[in-house]
Amino acid sequence: MCSVPTGYRRQLYRDDAVVLRVQKLGESDRIITLLTRRHGRLRAVAKGVRRTMSKFGGRLEPFGHIDLQLAGSPEGVGSSLHSISQVEGLALYGKNFLADYPRYTAASAIAETAERLTPVEREPALRMFQLTLGALKALAVGEHATSLVLDAYLLRGMASAGWAPAIAGCAVCGTPGPHGAFSVPAGGSVCPDCRPPGAAHPAPATLGLMAALTTGDWPLADGSDPSVRRECSGLVAAHLQWHMERNLRALPLVDRREPS
Repeated sequence: MCSVPTGYRRQLYRDDAVVLRVQKLGESDRIITLLTRRHGRLRAVAKGVRRTMSKFGGRLEPFGHIDLQLAGSPEGVGSSLHSISQVEGLALYGKNFLADYPRYTAASAIAETAERLTPVEREPALRMFQLTLGALKALAVGEHATSLVLDAYLLRGMASAGWAPAIAGCAVCGTPGPHGAFSVPAGGSVCPDCRPPGAAHPAPATLGLMAALTTGDWPLADGSDPSVRRECSGLVAAHLQWHMERNLRALPLVDRREPS
């Protein structure tokens, strides 16, 4: 632990954030994991939030977009836990998902991915904040299929982290594609000369869907076949978890069945 300088006072500052996770602390408090716009991922204590008469009400639930006042050091001086003194709800998306299992599990996978892709606390991560907020808003609006929103988020999140799968060219030698094989360990599409044993052979439309989700070509993505979406989801999940070197707890729970 770092030492606290003599005379150090906890600063008050404001930021807006997405609530990623909540944990119980003691009898009435919670630790809230936040992805903020200007200060990256951080954890803060919400005092008395579990009491019936809490002044924060339901504003500190997962998946919400909030504006809040924090007590602590944005620069990392002193305790790693900040304190929440004020909260205003900007868009409480979580209430849209409570009775919708597919969207709730997709939102959970998005929140867990955001936390994993911001490993250093209080390191600014504006791109990940914007991606996470946009994905939760898209889930709440319901304009696109849940699986498409989730896979678009995972692909763009990997691109932000430097793990984007190669789609247009060979991941090994760079030869322009499209190519008929895909290898997660190799980094994406591979040409016949670089194709390792065990490489997958996805349909050309699957690689096209991955490219569309990465670039935001929603007309093409929305018109894709369910079988193509399933194959795309499998490749995206495998690629993400290979680079993370661990599985996401929420991802196997996601219900990717298309609504009737």
